[in-house]
Amino acid sequence: MPIYRLSIVILKNKINFNRGDDVKKVITYGTFDLFHEGHYKLLERAKALGDYLIVGVTSEEFDRSRGKLNVVDSLVTRIENVKKSGFADEIIVEEVQGQKFRDIKKYNVDIFTVGSDWTGKFDYLNEFCEVVYLERTKDISSTELRNSSHPILRMGIIGTGRIASRFIPESHLVSGISVTSVYNPKKTSADAFAEKWDLNSYSEENGFDEFLSCVDCVYIATPHQFHYDYAMRSMKAGKHVLCEKPITLAKRETEELYDFAEEHNLVIMEGIKTAFCPGFNKLISIACSGKIGTVRNIEACFTKLENPKSRELTDTEYGGSFTELASYTLLPIIKLFGTDYKEVRFDSIKNEKGIDIFTKAYFRYKSGMATATCGLGVKSEGQLIISGTNGYILAESPWWKTSYFEVRYEDPNNIEKYSEVFLKFGLRYELSDFVSAINGNKKNDIKLTKKESVAIAGIIEEFMKTKNQ
Repeated sequence: MPIYRLSIVILKNKINFNRGDDVKKVITYGTFDLFHEGHYKLLERAKALGDYLIVGVTSEEFDRSRGKLNVVDSLVTRIENVKKSGFADEIIVEEVQGQKFRDIKKYNVDIFTVGSDWTGKFDYLNEFCEVVYLERTKDISSTELRNSSHPILRMGIIGTGRIASRFIPESHLVSGISVTSVYNPKKTSADAFAEKWDLNSYSEENGFDEFLSCVDCVYIATPHQFHYDYAMRSMKAGKHVLCEKPITLAKRETEELYDFAEEHNLVIMEGIKTAFCPGFNKLISIACSGKIGTVRNIEACFTKLENPKSRELTDTEYGGSFTELASYTLLPIIKLFGTDYKEVRFDSIKNEKGIDIFTKAYFRYKSGMATATCGLGVKSEGQLIISGTNGYILAESPWWKTSYFEVRYEDPNNIEKYSEVFLKFGLRYELSDFVSAINGNKKNDIKLTKKESVAIAGIIEEFMKTKNQ
């Protein structure tokens, strides 16, 4: 690659040495998209570790292969920005998995260094050189982050549970966003999470308003019953909101959130990750295309065996399988049949506390029917079947990833197979679309519309009204 060879020739002339010289060589890697002060400081600290700094800038192809989304700047631009920092003695291009090991040997590297958000990831390289994890820059100013036509958004996380911990590493693979802060009313929880992920910590002690003043948008990862309050308070402070599913437990509350966002030119998005993943969108497109004829029946099932001591199976008011999982199973039904169902009824199996561990919702539409099955204490085959007048679509468990599905017909030998990548936890897809929406790109709104989110909240509300009967 010409860029690769040229960058080496140009920058190598800075220092003349051979392995006999007492020169400590350092190598680091990164995308360096939308180059900002955090990148500058990382390179500065990397350079300070030795005498000669090699910087590997990832190619577009490699970024795509490892699932990094929303990269804005070209490779040439990113190389030029690294060069302008003045810290790189040599710039190379990272093109393939496993290149780091080969580069360390090729360039006789003494120290490999990356940011602390990758702590432990590259420990295997200790056999070949010293591995140093540099503390990330937590307090980058708004001006520093926004010094470009594509500003880097400062995101705060509300909540410190399991999903929040999955969200952080996913966010590192979406360009244009930087998670900087976390809020939990309990200081001990906020501090522990902040320490683990190198974030600024906020709690009731230093205030929710102070937390909001330091971010541009929030990700809400609290138990369901707190979503509405946190979302509305955040938007009243002018912040965009990405909220975990279900966005609320009531139709009217969901409508209010979306209406407020529209009135104040803000983005609010419900984080049903399946709605944003490539495979599911391909599946829905095929179902809508007429390939299987007219859709007459949909069966969506999502079950898992949850710890009996978990919040989901101990909270008698807001816990249970349907509030936890229904957003997934309702999604294809609402997408394909719409919101105008004629009838919905629920059957549940409950534990000794009266919490549903297995629930089926039965829908009757004018021209079709559907079932949404959710389980936290009963395990079943979690597949999605969409039946039409000419054939059917089968997405096998776990269908909510939609990494593989088949279109089948009357002839058992006639099977069309489809596959799409579903990367890690899948949260990067919704975050990527969220960032794009904030930057003015509304083309992905169709993946999960206001009408669909409101309808899902309304169905969950209907279930909650009947669950004690």
